[in-house]
Amino acid sequence: MSISDLFDSGFKKRNEDHFAAIVRVAMSDDIINDAEKAFLDRLARNLNISELEYKQILKDYKTHPINPPLSYDRRLERLYDLARMVWADHIEGEDQVKMLKKFAVGLGFRTENAKYITDKALKLVHKEVDLDTFTEEMKTMNQ
Repeated sequence: MSISDLFDSGFKKRNEDHFAAIVRVAMSDDIINDAEKAFLDRLARNLNISELEYKQILKDYKTHPINPPLSYDRRLERLYDLARMVWADHIEGEDQVKMLKKFAVGLGFRTENAKYITDKALKLVHKEVDLDTFTEEMKTMNQ
C-alpha cells in the first residue's frame, strides 16, 4: 500500500466520521426534517460520501466516533464550512439557526454560547467573508 493510499483512506474515514457526527446531531431530536435532509445530501456530496455509504451511515451513525476538533481554530473552520453550506442551501428562518446551533454544540462549543456563536457565524457568512476574516471576527467576539 502506498503512502497516498494510506492518506486517502484516512481522509475518507475522517469524512465519514465527520458526516456521521453531523447525522448524529441532526438526529438529536429523533427526526431529520426536510431542511436537515437537504443539508445532509449536500454535505455528503461535498465529502464524497457515496449513496451506499450515506445509507449505511444513516442506519448506524451511532457506531462512528464523535471527534470534535480539539483546536479552537479547527472548530471555527468547521463552523465556517457548515455555516456556509447552511446559508448556500437557503435554509431560512428558525430551522437555519436551530440546525446550525445543534452543529455548533456538536463541534464542541458551549451550549450556553451556541445561539450567539450561530448568529455571529451566519452574519459573517452572509457578508461572504473568507475563512481568515471569519476566524478573526469569531475570536474577537469573546474579548
